[in-house]
Amino acid sequence: MRPLVPRAAFHHLPGRCYVSRGAATHDSTRGDALLTSVLALGPRAEEHKLLRLLESSIDHWRRHPRVATGLLNSLAKKRQSALAVQVLEIMQKHGVDVNVFHYNATISACEKGGQWQLALDCLQRMPQLLVTPDTISYNATISACGKGQQWQLSLRLLSDMLLKSVEPTNISYNAAVSACEKGSQWQLAFDVFCGMGRAWVKQDTVGYSATISACEKAGQWQLALSLLSDMRKWKVKQDTIAYNATVSACEKGGQWQLALDLLTKMESVAVKSDTITYSATISACEKGGQWQMALCLLGQMCEMRLNPNEISYSATISACEKGGQWQTALGLLNDMPRRAVKPNQISYSATISACGKDGRWHEALRLLDLMLWTAVSPNEITYGAAISACEKGEQWERALTLWNQMIRCSVNPNEINYNATISAFEKGGQWQ
Repeated sequence: MRPLVPRAAFHHLPGRCYVSRGAATHDSTRGDALLTSVLALGPRAEEHKLLRLLESSIDHWRRHPRVATGLLNSLAKKRQSALAVQVLEIMQKHGVDVNVFHYNATISACEKGGQWQLALDCLQRMPQLLVTPDTISYNATISACGKGQQWQLSLRLLSDMLLKSVEPTNISYNAAVSACEKGSQWQLAFDVFCGMGRAWVKQDTVGYSATISACEKAGQWQLALSLLSDMRKWKVKQDTIAYNATVSACEKGGQWQLALDLLTKMESVAVKSDTITYSATISACEKGGQWQMALCLLGQMCEMRLNPNEISYSATISACEKGGQWQTALGLLNDMPRRAVKPNQISYSATISACGKDGRWHEALRLLDLMLWTAVSPNEITYGAAISACEKGEQWERALTLWNQMIRCSVNPNEINYNATISAFEKGGQWQ
């Protein structure tokens, strides 16, 4: 039997570094106390105060640079980008051997804090200090630029990785795809996603979902459907985000049947539907003039204990308005506060329009007053619906009052407002 070696002997083995549990605990406790003190200085600390606070740690960091990474990582988790950059600069000025791990933690703090300029600055300074950026450095910077709506920079950084022989991963490509999606560049998002396959980088759920979302924003429902189908074909896990984006793409493309099919299919493929899925499907039905189906879906949400939001309700009310169902629309509007959903411009405007189309001008004007009383600002669509209600009810004086009110509230009239008001005057014999 192999003789047992006493644990203490490891301290003396050549080429090994053994840190006792007690020392690690001490470092952790000291690190937590230091983090608390640094955070107490505020997000943009005065340099001399921060330096005074770090003085006792700097000498330890010179001998053990990895310990400083812990503080930078903690600042990243707290989204304290400015503090992380300040700590890194103090480390550099006072002889700490700053390495790629320190930079990556700082860039991550910038990415999480939404500071793409600071992230890019850190990446660009690395070679000047003989620190070579790695895949993680680039990934975090690409993501930071994407979140900052800088899709051009994200693509340039992805190209730089290839030029500098830094191997991109699926995270690199996904971050670039997401940047293009946020910048409404669906074709570039699709090109980058296809580039992953050509580079033999595994296309995953995140990449597919981001590309589908980019297609959704541009109304490219056919491509969104094709990508969702490819996920199943290549055994990539389909998730709620991918389905939601595809349903929304179908909604924008006026494909309510396809949106409904996707919602129905989610249960069979064990993908959970949520409020966003239902809201997008209801909107698709509204655009397709399917008020009964929209109403049915809203009811299903309640049965499934999904909380309908203002989008779900507004789309259903709009569907009822288009279907001439003013009483149902009014009932839904009244139901919203009971479900802790505040009616908005769209829900009020659609209900006012529904009442107006049925000649219920009294109800339309009551809703407009209620809207003002609940501090929801009417827009030109709201006023147009109310004026049209007065026009149908041959209430030219009230139409004129609404017109003047709209002008006083600095709401710019549109063509519908002009036509409805003129028509009200004509019906009232006020053609002069």
